[in-house]
Amino acid sequence: MKPPIPLNLGDVLLLRKKHPCGNDLWVVTRLGADIRIRCTKCGHSVLVPRARLERMIRKVLEGTNEDRDSRTD
Repeated sequence: MKPPIPLNLGDVLLLRKKHPCGNDLWVVTRLGADIRIRCTKCGHSVLVPRARLERMIRKVLEGTNEDRDSRTD
């Protein structure tokens, strides 16, 4: 089994399929067993199980979470 893809709040995801509005960029707005993502063009929000979302992701483009830069793990 593959380890889970590390996701953080504010990460922008490039998904394999386009949304009906024509956009394929989504922002992570909630984390957990289910992950809420929001379309960056039209604002539509979807709650997706983590396992299904990981199959949909083509690339994690960027994150807007400042905590990631200031962590000293």
